[in-house]
Amino acid sequence: MGKRGYHHGNLRQALVDAALDLIEAKGPMGFTLSEAAKQAGVTPAAVYRHFDGREDLIAEAARQGYAIFGDLMEHAYQSGQPSALAAFEATGRAYLAFARKYPGYYIAMFESGVSVNRDPDLSTLATRAWAVLEKAAGDLSEHIPPEKRPPPSMFSAHIWALSHGVVELFARNSPGNQSPFPPEDLLETGIGVYLRGLGLVDAD
Repeated sequence: MGKRGYHHGNLRQALVDAALDLIEAKGPMGFTLSEAAKQAGVTPAAVYRHFDGREDLIAEAARQGYAIFGDLMEHAYQSGQPSALAAFEATGRAYLAFARKYPGYYIAMFESGVSVNRDPDLSTLATRAWAVLEKAAGDLSEHIPPEKRPPPSMFSAHIWALSHGVVELFARNSPGNQSPFPPEDLLETGIGVYLRGLGLVDAD
């Protein structure tokens, strides 16, 4: 696979794809550049034509992940329109769906220790993705009296924390952590409890 990418002039992407497989299998710190090169079908020296080191390679994987993530979040937000509640809930589900479908990207983005501020493009893409969730929170918070309304950034941070917790504890097969409920149900009910506390949905 890697050699085919290399011969077609796409060694950089072949290395990212190899890194994503290794990140998923071994974690972001569990592989070497030599392993990524071997999986891509090139020599270790070839890696340095495109990346300064392993962190640079992982950062590129995170950058690509945020681009996909931002598109998914925007699609989820638009799919819930014109209902602010439906749009907000859709963005929460999109977070979980992304983690399930793209575990390598998810780990590179959130578990590798790579700062989103290390690169302007990475920072821009990460900011764009989270701006969608904040936008959805802002729309929904308009239904709360101003004196009781949390800032959209706080609102979205709470949902991000809830979504991330469900993913980390129950959606990625963390050893020793099991729930009798599907992660989707945990996230939906958790968001429901939060929104009821703000008076945005009726009590069951």
